[in-house]
Amino acid sequence: MAMEVILKNLVDQVPQAIGAIVVDWEGEAVMEHCHCDPYDIRFIAAHQSIIFGHLKKKQSAVQIGEVEELVITSSGGHLMVGCINNDYSLVMNAKRNCPVAQALCHFRRAISELKREI
Repeated sequence: MAMEVILKNLVDQVPQAIGAIVVDWEGEAVMEHCHCDPYDIRFIAAHQSIIFGHLKKKQSAVQIGEVEELVITSSGGHLMVGCINNDYSLVMNAKRNCPVAQALCHFRRAISELKREI
C-alpha cells in the first residue's frame, strides 16, 4: 500500500483528525495528508520530531526501554508521534474531542503499514 494511501486512510478513519505526516530524522516532511494548510502540519511535525528525538536519546539514561510513541494532549487537541524506524516518524494532529484510544489504534496500524512500505 502506498504511503499516501496509508496517510489518507489514517486521517479519514480517525474522528476529528486534522492531519498526518511522515517526517525524516531531521523533521523534514516526506509526505502528508491533512485538512489544513500543509505548512501548519509541517511546522508542528518538525518541532515535535525534535522533542521525540531528544526523548529517544535520553531513553538509555533512564533505562525504560525504547521510546516508541508520544501523545501530547493540550487544551486545543492531541498530537501523536510514533517511530516508524530510526530515520522516519509519523505525526498526527487531532482536535481535542478526538477519541484518543480509537485514534491510537488507527495510528499504530498506520505505523505497522508504513514499516512495511519504507
